[in-house]
Amino acid sequence: MSAVLEPTGHGHADDHAHDHPHGWRRWLYATNHKDIGTLYLWFSFSMLMVGGVLALGIRAELFRPGLQLIQPELFNQLTTMHGLIMVFGAIMPAFVGFANWMIPLQIGASDMAFARMNNFSFWLMVPAAFLLVASFFVPGGAVAAGWTLYAPLTLQMGIGMDMGIFAMHIMGASSIMGSINIITTILNMRAPGMTLMKMPMFVWTWLITAYLLIAVMPVLAGAITMTLTDRHFGTNFFNAAAGGDPVMYQHIFWFFGHPEVYIMILPAFGIVSEIIPTFSRKRLFGYSSMVYATASIAILSFVVWAHHMFTTGMPLTGQLFFMYATMLIAVPTGVKIFNWLATMWRGSMTFETPMLFAIGFIVVFTIGGLTGIILSVAPIDIQLHDTYYVVAHFHYVLVAGSLFALFAGVYYWLPKWTGHMYDEKLGKLHFWLSMITFNITFFPMHFLGLAGMPRRYSDYPMQFADFNALASVGAFGFGLTQLLLLYVVIKCIKGGPKAADNPWEAPGGLEWSVPSPAPFHTFETPPVVK
Repeated sequence: MSAVLEPTGHGHADDHAHDHPHGWRRWLYATNHKDIGTLYLWFSFSMLMVGGVLALGIRAELFRPGLQLIQPELFNQLTTMHGLIMVFGAIMPAFVGFANWMIPLQIGASDMAFARMNNFSFWLMVPAAFLLVASFFVPGGAVAAGWTLYAPLTLQMGIGMDMGIFAMHIMGASSIMGSINIITTILNMRAPGMTLMKMPMFVWTWLITAYLLIAVMPVLAGAITMTLTDRHFGTNFFNAAAGGDPVMYQHIFWFFGHPEVYIMILPAFGIVSEIIPTFSRKRLFGYSSMVYATASIAILSFVVWAHHMFTTGMPLTGQLFFMYATMLIAVPTGVKIFNWLATMWRGSMTFETPMLFAIGFIVVFTIGGLTGIILSVAPIDIQLHDTYYVVAHFHYVLVAGSLFALFAGVYYWLPKWTGHMYDEKLGKLHFWLSMITFNITFFPMHFLGLAGMPRRYSDYPMQFADFNALASVGAFGFGLTQLLLLYVVIKCIKGGPKAADNPWEAPGGLEWSVPSPAPFHTFETPPVVK
């Protein structure tokens, strides 16, 4: 996607001109942050397509009651692999791609701190993705234990389970290397004068996310390693028959799993916090409160893990603690949403595609947040646990949250990446089709869940037929709509109107970075010229 290959490191362009690899070598040996960002973005889009095809397999089976196309065992494999591929193969690498592309540009660094490690952390993703997808084609098939890989289901599966565990380990190593790189770059390579509290919000959210990743990825590695030793080396961590405890697996997994949810949403908050001020032609309202809110969310995410486990027979005091701690996260999240609305308030707003996706993000993410608050109430959660209400909730957060923010970021920075403007009409069409089909797919699932339909079942009673048919139609619409995004991006790379230096200038020539006059006390005294 990058139109120009820039010199790596701190040398002069002339020194590097002769040793730039070309063709496939440019990508295989890439150390330039833009090239690696581009690789991550294309990789994540291809994984999005793979995970999307699996999701459409699920929805095709659920279009009507009875078994149509898929046997129950394969159905469970589809649900598991859809989750794993979307989380570890699509959403996370996409945000890392954005980090690679934009963080050095936003902080004035020449490149990422560790250029070769950057290359390695990308290329680790490829064999991991291959292992995950290939597990469909081995005896016993892919993992069918759900994306959470709960024991004791994982203890009886075939070689596909081991391939899945190996893939998770490799992806975890990739994430940790990427995070070390991001933290080092942000803390050590900012341009002179750029203090931490002057950094763009996207850089802040990634700094915090990178710390989260380093903290929780080893925890996931521990959980799946214990699963592996239970399977092959005679340990009994999670085997209840031999004195192990399957619930212990859930505690370890969700101690990783809940911060992981915020790893997938904090960079989205950063992207939206860049886009809203641009198209409102105002500074971001409450910058420092945004930074503190992001940090608060990250810290709180470590103490709420067992709200995924209200049905495991937790003592009442435990339930109360996790219930109140979960509700508390709504406070910093509410601060962020308030600040975005206040930024738009009385701004000179225009509604190009990035802004549409950002506003769509706020609307639909807020619905996901509210259903999260509802699920945090232990007595309600005990009724709704493992129903389609939960499926609706986390898809509102992760599809309308993470994915819509990624779309917004792609449209926002495409002119920067390619030097060309994308087709605005097609971009808006992509937004409206995505928004409508997304809601047709996932909104009915709230009602299915409230009516008691459990998730991960390939068949269901007649009473759930109508909403399931509706959701399946919406899902195929949503999936096909994403091919439009592919078309817009490729068309933009191949050419189109040349992008201006600031492609998002307001009508009338006012640049967004010059807000209305600030109160007098925020102006610094001009330097005295001697």
